[in-house]
Amino acid sequence: MKRIYLDNASTSFPKPECVIEAVSGFMRGCGANANRGSYRAAYDADELLYDTRQRLCRLFGASGSKNVIFTKNITESLNVVIRGLLRPGDHVLVSSMEHNAVMRPLTALSQAGVTFERIPSLANGELLPQAAEGLMSRNTRAVIMTHASNVCGTVMPIKSIGKLCRERKIVFIVDSAQTAGVLPVNMEEMNIDVLCFTGHKGLLGPQGTGGFIVREEYAHQMSPLIFGGTGSVSHLEQMPDFLPDRFEAGTLNLPGIAGLNAAVKYIEQVGIQALYEKEMQLTSRFLEGIKEIDGLMSAGRRDITGRTGVVSVSLKDMDNARAAFLLEQEYGIQTRVGLHCAPNAHRVLGTYPKGTIRFSFGHMNTEQDVDAAVFALKRLCL
Repeated sequence: MKRIYLDNASTSFPKPECVIEAVSGFMRGCGANANRGSYRAAYDADELLYDTRQRLCRLFGASGSKNVIFTKNITESLNVVIRGLLRPGDHVLVSSMEHNAVMRPLTALSQAGVTFERIPSLANGELLPQAAEGLMSRNTRAVIMTHASNVCGTVMPIKSIGKLCRERKIVFIVDSAQTAGVLPVNMEEMNIDVLCFTGHKGLLGPQGTGGFIVREEYAHQMSPLIFGGTGSVSHLEQMPDFLPDRFEAGTLNLPGIAGLNAAVKYIEQVGIQALYEKEMQLTSRFLEGIKEIDGLMSAGRRDITGRTGVVSVSLKDMDNARAAFLLEQEYGIQTRVGLHCAPNAHRVLGTYPKGTIRFSFGHMNTEQDVDAAVFALKRLCL
């Protein structure tokens, strides 16, 4: 049975061949640590890091490659930023569609005097900027917002919210887990102060890669989360106060970053617009195909306006977990079922506590994959 992978919102698969070759090539041909050796291979690792930071800056409309901080995933990035920046008495706004990578650090900090409020959203996940404006107060320190929902694909009004934050000198932190490499992101144009990203989803890189890009003025207001060796100012037992070393203690995932470097080059060559158009073509085909299936409900937007290639559905007469099991066992279709680490998003969408079956389309999927998924859902709903 053919494997039909439709879980790209979790991690993209398959990766471009150049990504696999870059990971293997680094481990075979370089293998050295960066910033920790005075020999050719170590210098090659340094150059890899610098080039990857530069490419990410260009991709995300940012300035200053030293402001690109590498982590192992976006969850770590968000924890570094949230826990490093917020202090007791700070007030934070979040969207109603946030992932637990945002909500769990904030909930933990609420025990130490940080408060947060959720900006209400419509039943399709759409957030209205005026609702955010009405919740901003004198002690609002930050707005933290996903760029697009990982449950239903609805895109948030990042540019409008960024403008409000800039006018009020509120830190704007964006979770781009579902949009980096899929939608255009420009930190300058969108007034984003901190952009958190992961390498293994739309950026098409390996798992274990991610990071954040931070404006200089906020970098030194953040306390490091992890302390240790950086290969720099080693005569001191305090963390360096300069970037990126301030937030990059310990050995980086250089094989993974080599893969991420190749993935960004691949995106540069293909073009984000072409990647997005392919995903939207597949998503449109899927939405059209399931529209008339009796006993099947979809969450969020019903068309491709203002969305990514993430579609959540629920079966009326069958448990979603059983349906997801049958999709793979009988049709080879791999999806994600449940609450997707975003329980409040499901409350907004009216799918809590049952959750949904999530189909998420990627660059490597085909129309045949979509048609197979529609056929399988029709059979399950008979």
